[in-house]
Amino acid sequence: MVRGKFITLEGIDGAGKSTHLGWLVDYLSQRGLRVVATREPGGTPLGEKLRALLLAESMHVETEALLMFAARREHLDKIILPALEQGDWVISDRYSDASFAYQGGGRGLDREKLETLEAWVQGGLKPDLTLLFDVPTELAHARLALAGNEPDRFEREQQAFFDRVRRAYLDRALREPRRIIRIDGTRSLAEIRAELERVLEALWR
Repeated sequence: MVRGKFITLEGIDGAGKSTHLGWLVDYLSQRGLRVVATREPGGTPLGEKLRALLLAESMHVETEALLMFAARREHLDKIILPALEQGDWVISDRYSDASFAYQGGGRGLDREKLETLEAWVQGGLKPDLTLLFDVPTELAHARLALAGNEPDRFEREQQAFFDRVRRAYLDRALREPRRIIRIDGTRSLAEIRAELERVLEALWR
């Protein structure tokens, strides 16, 4: 059995990654691939319960990070690893890059602590491809406001927080340019999806 591919979508809230998730699933499915779409935090019954806590309850940053990685451990065990072993392609709305961006960049948690958790929980598993949807924080905030949804605990943070998160994401992309592909989210849907097609085609060459 050929192992499936693991793709993750990242970006600050309002960057547009969720807009493209369904399209990515359809695009890959139309090419005969079995695709599992999931999200973090969440993806499993326990993960969704932890998600509800993380998005609503105020907590210490280390508690926040530990809960994120606890949900991730379940996610790996119940969803991601079994699907990959069956040859399915997995697309996850966020993964560990989000922890380095939000808990690390946004909240200031020491990177070494996050690296320790990453090594312990993931055992070296990294995505085959990470699509980093990037927009200026001002645009992201405007999009969230237009959506009209009740903001969660993270979405209520100030712009300075998202500036730090964005910088952390871009720093990760500089560190791992072969895995993390920055997608300019300010362009039209057609332009973005044309680029996504080119990036995805390279995965099965």
